[in-house]
Amino acid sequence: MLIVVTLVSALIAGLLTPAGQGPVRERAPDRLAVPGAEHLVAARLDDLTTAGTVASGHTDPADWAGLHAAGTVNPSGVAGIQLDGYFPDTSTTNTNHGWRHDAQFVIRLPDRWNGGLIITGAPGNREQYANDYTISDYVLSRGYAFAATDKGNTGPEFHTDGDAPGDAIAEWNRRVTELTLATKAVARQRYGHAPRRTYLMGMSNGGYLVRWQLENRGRLYDGGVDYEGALWSLDGDNLLTFLPEALRAYPGDPAGVRAAGFPSGSEFLWPYHYANFWQLTARIYQKEMDPSYTGDPADYDYHARRPYAAVAKVALTGRITKPLITLHGTLDCLLPISRSADQYAEMVGPDRPFRYHRIEGGNHFDGLVDTYPDALTPMVPQVRDALVELEQWVGR
Repeated sequence: MLIVVTLVSALIAGLLTPAGQGPVRERAPDRLAVPGAEHLVAARLDDLTTAGTVASGHTDPADWAGLHAAGTVNPSGVAGIQLDGYFPDTSTTNTNHGWRHDAQFVIRLPDRWNGGLIITGAPGNREQYANDYTISDYVLSRGYAFAATDKGNTGPEFHTDGDAPGDAIAEWNRRVTELTLATKAVARQRYGHAPRRTYLMGMSNGGYLVRWQLENRGRLYDGGVDYEGALWSLDGDNLLTFLPEALRAYPGDPAGVRAAGFPSGSEFLWPYHYANFWQLTARIYQKEMDPSYTGDPADYDYHARRPYAAVAKVALTGRITKPLITLHGTLDCLLPISRSADQYAEMVGPDRPFRYHRIEGGNHFDGLVDTYPDALTPMVPQVRDALVELEQWVGR
């Protein structure tokens, strides 16, 4: 995908933000610098939302396919500056723009800024545009600057990155911190001051990133929203515990699938998830955490194999230091709620700044709402409401 670049020498001076925070210190796109970036392409766009970026080549619709329902209504018409680039990295799984270079990022800086910043990481093993339709469009319309990272490695072979088991996922967290620091600096260049509020948002693996940052780098943020977040627990559950259980039980033992955490009433979703996700997901994370294992994914025994050193590099503790809102669908058939968000809520406990919303009928992929409109609840509208809730909780 080629990127269309339009540079201007000057922007309109004295533009006011919607929050009335005073004049913006405007800079031409080519005068903005992303600290630490090895490569950077800047563009002024009439519309930073997907309504404009699909046509201009500043997003990749394949990256966000299946993550929203067809009926999702998005805002448009947000003018501003987009920065695309990458940080130094040695892996080459991300081929966007023909760069064949990982640690790619996108930063969007709307003309009308509310003083806030939203940081995201890609869900699954997708690339930096995966949150464009579900998160970026909405937060840009509310005046936020937006930034996303590909997490430093992408695709089903992501586990080949790094020198030791667990390194590829550990890099995800480092890349989010890197992007946060760099984007705050860019915002200061463009607007004249650093963001007054910085929030994290993310889905699935992106939700895991929100949790890890608020546990370990909380000083950089004011709060976060995660939905359908992956749980990496050293002693409790993770992808290497419940997925092999489900694979061993399906299709002949429905009770065994339910015992693996997939709730009664979700049976109509099992064939799709078995065919497309359970085995593939179990296999690629077994390769990441325990590459010496060569058996069937269904036969994997986490506590017998003991890949504890690798999991410890990325494990969550629940010790968040800033406000977090977690949402999880009760019909999630990739990361079952009882083996994921319910456990994370217990890890956080009652004494930390945490709110947990169990969404009845929510599934991991909003795209399935179109197939089962009477059975599934779309998650994306709930997530947008959660951002408003977080704003009110923390204070704008």
